Amino acid sequence: MGMIGGGPGAFIGPVHRFAAELDREIELVAGVFSSDPDRSRAAAGQYRIDPERAYPDLPTMFAAEKARADGIDFVSIVTPNHNHLPSARAALAAGLPVMTDKPLTATLAEAQELAGLVATAGLPLGVTFTYTGYPLVREMKARIAAGAIGPLRKVVVEYPQGWLSQPAEGKQAEWRVDPARAGAGGCIGDIGVHAFNLSEFVTGQKVTRLLADLAAVVPGRALDDDCSILLRFANGARGVLLASQIEVGELNGLRIRCYGEFGGISWKQEEPNSFTQHHADGRTEIVRAADASLGPWAAGRTRTPGGHPEGYLEAFANIYRDFAAVLRGEDAPLLPGIAEGLRGMTFIDTAVRASAANAGWVDLAD
Repeated sequence: MGMIGGGPGAFIGPVHRFAAELDREIELVAGVFSSDPDRSRAAAGQYRIDPERAYPDLPTMFAAEKARADGIDFVSIVTPNHNHLPSARAALAAGLPVMTDKPLTATLAEAQELAGLVATAGLPLGVTFTYTGYPLVREMKARIAAGAIGPLRKVVVEYPQGWLSQPAEGKQAEWRVDPARAGAGGCIGDIGVHAFNLSEFVTGQKVTRLLADLAAVVPGRALDDDCSILLRFANGARGVLLASQIEVGELNGLRIRCYGEFGGISWKQEEPNSFTQHHADGRTEIVRAADASLGPWAAGRTRTPGGHPEGYLEAFANIYRDFAAVLRGEDAPLLPGIAEGLRGMTFIDTAVRASAANAGWVDLAD
């Protein structure tokens, strides 16, 4: 694996590295870790790779790695959003598959361009919608698809954080509130798109309409930091999506609740090793990680016996494990790819425009 971004001081670069290497199917061996050649080379020590394979720019990396018998097989893009399309475009042109952080790009137009490039290149592209990698999230998806709660009626998905409740300070905060680097969406692009993706992934239903109220609550902020969105799903089910980065005291509180005619299912990311399933006869079932009742989607991505918690890094690693399977020519139907990435950008663009225009209910295109 070659990494683009993730230089000194980055948060998500090391996370990608840990996740990719967890199952020993992938190894980080090269990268352009920063636009500053000195910082890129300094990152070699951080990642414990050969300093000669920490490159100053993408053309140099692609040329040098192509000349090696042990050159990189794909790239992972972990930069701010505005660099996703240029990096992916260059990698695909070099004949390399791509794993990219979410959201897919900075704008919908860029996402549409990238979708065309992927189709032309005929190469895999994965998107790290991390929470779809949790085994119990996959089990919920399987149970809902099998009719465990009956026809879907209501979905509530929440993603509260509080770390941007004050003016942004520091590298990780500053680029996320900068339209030039983050793109059209702030909170909605950073975490709201995770909540949206999770709602469609778990339910198996697409959102067809939405009513969006996005706000920049912190004075002077150019991008939204608080989002309230009503959803309508393809089967007629109603939904609510709440995402905020100004809720003081909240950490990473992603939660989803799905209710059908015969029952309900709920899960919290901060307590990821169990979910609750309610039945119409009044029974409440607690389903735990590594439970004997789990189906193949969950059991096949669980690494430890029951009572040994698995969390964020293991879920992230499941995305990379699926990607490795695809690179070997195997099937990985739950891997988020270009379709999910483009879908997320369509959601962001639609919600931002609808909220700005106070447009009320609007259609969400396929």
